[in-house]
Order: sequence, then structure tokens, then C-alpha cells
Amino acid sequence: MAGCSGNCANCSGCARELVLTQMEIDFLNTLAQYAFLPVARKMGDLNPVYLEEGDPENMSLLLQCLEKKGLISLDFDKPLHGFDESAYAAYPIRGSMALTERGQQVLELMEYQGLT
Repeated sequence: MAGCSGNCANCSGCARELVLTQMEIDFLNTLAQYAFLPVARKMGDLNPVYLEEGDPENMSLLLQCLEKKGLISLDFDKPLHGFDESAYAAYPIRGSMALTERGQQVLELMEYQGLT
């Protein structure tokens, strides 16, 4: 990132050291298996919703952390085609999420180091 010193309080998004929880690692591995997963939100609410696993509130926080770290992208203008969206009926804004290039690199590095 231009102009970033990598030492922002509470942010490891661009720092030289990246700290991941086991839950974050597990989700990144899941996303790597499927390439794209659904994500939604309500009108006027910026919190992402993922209903396929875990507690939706915890998953929302997890997705926000992974996005802030630059490991996933949440694209609310790119919905999944052919996906059964019935579970997301209460959420009018639907999109998809995927690993970013950085997310793919992190997983490859972890695999190379035997950390996954």
C-alpha cells in the first residue's frame, strides 16, 4: 500500500507479520476449495452475512477481518449464478466472495511451510 508504514494499531492488513486465527485459516482453506462462496447483506447494513456454516454474527466478524487483511474480496455486485439463495431470502443484496491474490499466496506459503 502506498504510504503505509505497516504499523497501524489493530491492523495487520499490510504489516510484515500476518497473524491469523485457526478459524481464519480454516475459512481460507474452505474458500480455496470452492473458489467462490455466497455473501449477502441487508439494505443500509454494511455487515456481510454468510449462512453456510457457523454463527452468522461470528462469521460476519471473521469475513470483515479477512477482508481488512486483504485475504478475501467481498463483491456484492457479483452474485453466484445457479446457487440456491433461499436461505438468503431476507437479504436483498447478494454477492460472492473469493480469495484475493494475497490470500492465495498466504495459503501457498503456509502449505509450503507445512502449516496447514
